[in-house]
Amino acid sequence: MAEYKLQVSTGDMPSAGTWDHVSVTLIGSDGESEKTDLDNWGRDFCTGKTGTYTVKTSLSLGKLLLVKVDKDPFLLFQEDEWYCSTIEVTTPEGVAMLFPCHRWISRGEYVELRGGRAMKSFEDDHPLLIEHRKKELTLRKSLYQWKLLAEGLLHISSFEHASELPAEIRFSKAKVDEIEDANKQLGMKFHSEGMVGSTEKWKNLDDLKRLFKLQKTPMSEYVAEHWKEDDFYGYQFLNGINPTLIKRCSELPQNFPVTEEMVKPFLAEGSSLSREIVKGNIFLYDQKKLDGIPTKVYNGESLTVTPGLCLFYLNPENKLMPIAIQLHQQPSEKNPIFLPSDLETDWLLAKMFIKNADSLDHEAVHHLMNTHFMGEVYSVATLRCFPVIHPLYKLLIPHFKSTFDINVSARTSLMGPNGINGKTSAGDEGMTEMMRRSLREMTYNSVCLPENIVARGMESIPNYYYRDDGLKLWSIINSFVRAAVEYYYPSDADVCKDTELQDWICEIFIYGLLRNYASGFPHCFHSIEELIRFITMVIFTVSAQHAAVNNGQFDYYFWTPNATLILHKPPPTTKGQSSMETIMETLPNVGETVVISVLINRLSGKYSGAFPLGQYPEKRFDEPELTQVILEFQAELSKLGEEIAKRNSQLEVPYDYLLPSRIENSVSI
Repeated sequence: MAEYKLQVSTGDMPSAGTWDHVSVTLIGSDGESEKTDLDNWGRDFCTGKTGTYTVKTSLSLGKLLLVKVDKDPFLLFQEDEWYCSTIEVTTPEGVAMLFPCHRWISRGEYVELRGGRAMKSFEDDHPLLIEHRKKELTLRKSLYQWKLLAEGLLHISSFEHASELPAEIRFSKAKVDEIEDANKQLGMKFHSEGMVGSTEKWKNLDDLKRLFKLQKTPMSEYVAEHWKEDDFYGYQFLNGINPTLIKRCSELPQNFPVTEEMVKPFLAEGSSLSREIVKGNIFLYDQKKLDGIPTKVYNGESLTVTPGLCLFYLNPENKLMPIAIQLHQQPSEKNPIFLPSDLETDWLLAKMFIKNADSLDHEAVHHLMNTHFMGEVYSVATLRCFPVIHPLYKLLIPHFKSTFDINVSARTSLMGPNGINGKTSAGDEGMTEMMRRSLREMTYNSVCLPENIVARGMESIPNYYYRDDGLKLWSIINSFVRAAVEYYYPSDADVCKDTELQDWICEIFIYGLLRNYASGFPHCFHSIEELIRFITMVIFTVSAQHAAVNNGQFDYYFWTPNATLILHKPPPTTKGQSSMETIMETLPNVGETVVISVLINRLSGKYSGAFPLGQYPEKRFDEPELTQVILEFQAELSKLGEEIAKRNSQLEVPYDYLLPSRIENSVSI
């Protein structure tokens, strides 16, 4: 008689336990056990608990291959789903094997679990495992299907509503309730003040400060006090929520005719623009990709989105200062170059229109498309191409938790005629066109931070905390990925012959990059180094980069004059004609401010079920070597967190969006 000891763990989320009958069948290379009920005295399968059971067989089953789990009803109780975390089996020979599950099991459903070491497709040699792998991927590809987001845009999952998602990739009920409660509470505050749906204009800036009676953060209050200041304006292009667009200017664009005389008063005494360009102290922000996009029609008139240019100067105090702004691409008498010496409200309006364009680009491209939708591309490909026993599935799946759920919701709340995108200066059509153009221009180097920094000439500009923290995070993630990949792929040949891996990158290239070979994205892998770089990019994108462009939205957008998604008046075409009244008329009305404020409050919130970068609560790896790799990853992240906290304690404006404890493993909000 042979005995197999089982430890069966139930998840710790609400309602994870079950009253139903659970039975298992052990399947080995030399036979299988009889179906055995898992039934101890008292209640089994309680939330967050682990039960120990015994399965007896007449002889050893040989190499243990699969564990089949069945769940049948208890009496006449209603459907009672069970969240099975893991089953650990110790064989009669003393070999302990982990069989990860991490999913909900419904009544009448059976699940076959693979266990042991993570395996690539060419390493499976038992016919039963080869067939199991094939069936799993066939089922996955029928469940997770591609759908075109819009003409000229990438593909997404075919799910239309969160209720269609498999339970294990949906938001927890607790998180759904918290998000709804956060929206409701702030909405009720606005409603009590008579702001919801109001078409009234804000009277003045003091009137706008009524917002802070309802919601605020220390940073949002700081923004309200300093938004007019040029040095804080420049700071935001380095460390705000869209920190990857400015670049060192080696020569002025021909369509931006800034003269020496224009900017001489704003440079160091005795210097010149040409001299500062040579020194590397001049930087450019250029939104030429917005030129000619469709815009929202409001009260019968098309609003304006300015495809502007802004010139910055790094002064001797190491402050990045805007020194010239042109609001359209083609210079003309009606497209003057605005300067800090102009009428104060002229200069403020020019800066506001640049920030409006930046905010639209941030939300549509750098936030929604580059992290949310590209993250979904990586998620769909992973679920379609890798079985759960594949090492890269185990490595990547924690970084896609809840991505489907938040993206399905985002497509409803942001896109379409009734979404937030439709309430911006660009309108839904314009925001979609921005994504379309940006996808065509996207390059592999642009989403790999080290190459991005070098390409923009931003290696040495001081006080660029996004760069400093981001490069350290990239390095830490890269070391983690290298250790894991090199463990499973000893040679380049192993990479080349992993057909599931090659299918994975091929689907990403086809459905995410639309076969754009000019992008430089890989469409196949030839080496370990190529694979390490790509997986580093994926994990960085869905964790650190998403945190950088998401977590500060309330801080920087709540004070509407600093950055807003809609401006009503056209930009100035002549100098000296504006006033504070012009600015107030240009800003969104009270009701529009409310709609945007509720959204950014939701996106910047903290909710239960969030796992910081490096935390892997779902046990998936059976190899102690990988457990050690994860522990070392966590230690490096903790060390970096201490360094960032120490630096921030000495800064007037702390930069903590890339603090590891604030970065989620995945795009989940």
